[in-house]
Amino acid sequence: MAARIGIVGAVMAAVGLSHFARPQAYESITSAAFSDNIRRHTYIDGGIETAIGAGLIAPKTRKLALAGLVGYAIYLGANVARNRR
Repeated sequence: MAARIGIVGAVMAAVGLSHFARPQAYESITSAAFSDNIRRHTYIDGGIETAIGAGLIAPKTRKLALAGLVGYAIYLGANVARNRR
């Protein structure tokens, strides 16, 4: 199980980094949560996803990264709900 979490972390970190290499690929998704400064939010999301993914890779930081992942999911979900109004 721990190895799978590490793999998920590596994938998440790679996806996070791809926000910087190809931000236009994420702008339609990001616009669902944020109506202004979409590129800036794309970069912020990429940074958060990279950090959480890196945290999931290392066993010592895995619990903190999982807590961060929950917080990030709540943050995104709340912004999507707010932006739909």
